[in-house]
Amino acid sequence: MVNQWYNEEMKNKDLISTTELAKMLGISRIAVFKRIKSGKLKAEKVGRSYYVARKDLPAVLGTVVGEKEKKNINEAVTKAVKQYGETFRLLGRE
Repeated sequence: MVNQWYNEEMKNKDLISTTELAKMLGISRIAVFKRIKSGKLKAEKVGRSYYVARKDLPAVLGTVVGEKEKKNINEAVTKAVKQYGETFRLLGRE
């Protein structure tokens, strides 16, 4: 009975176990748990186990650039252009 509920819950919510996520990220399950506990990784507790929603995977895997990352990238580009703008222009002519 519990196993049937578990399977339905997994299908309905489309969740990934910590073991599967650890394999995807190439880290240990302990590292996944540490990220969950620190709040870096959003997870849901089902029974005694934690699961991550598949819809959150792009952010977890780093395939989505958040606002903070966009800001950091823009600052780095601005700094590089300011420092090396003339060099970039010369290289662009070649």
